[in-house]
Parts: sequence; structure tokens; C-alpha cells
Amino acid sequence: MSDTLKNKYWNFNKQIDLSVLVQLVFLAALIVGTWVNLQQQLLVLQHDITSLLETQKIFQQRIEELTRTSISYEYRLRSIEKILPQADINKEM
Repeated sequence: MSDTLKNKYWNFNKQIDLSVLVQLVFLAALIVGTWVNLQQQLLVLQHDITSLLETQKIFQQRIEELTRTSISYEYRLRSIEKILPQADINKEM
């Protein structure tokens, strides 16, 4: 009966071959290397996005300043045209 019980259950060989161990080590090294590479790429991407946002903020400030200057010049031009009607630049000579 003990032979029958032994045949009913799986027999596992608990010995690990050297090749399996080497494959597991290489797999673990590949996983760790990939993870480190992804972390470095994320850091580079974070730096690039931060730089892009700073540049966009500076560009937006310059555009706002140009808009304010343009509006200021438009009001000055209109006030000059009201004071001196002959200074209307839209009329041709």
C-alpha cells in the first residue's frame, strides 16, 4: 500500500541544476538592470519636463508683456489721433 501512495503523489526532485541557478541569476540581473534603466529614464524625463515648464512660463510672461505693451501703444496712438486728426495713419496722403 505504501507503493500505491507513493505513485499517487508527485515526486519532486529538490536538487537544482547549476544551469537553472545561473538562469535565475541572469533573470534577476536583467530585471534589476531594466528597473534601474527605467528609473534613469524617468529622471531624465522629469528634468526635461521641468525645463520645458520653466521655459513655457518665461515665454508666457514675455507674451503677456508684449500684449500689455501693444495695448499701451494702441491707446497712445488713438489719443494722438484724437488730438491731431491729420496724424491719422490710416488715411493716405
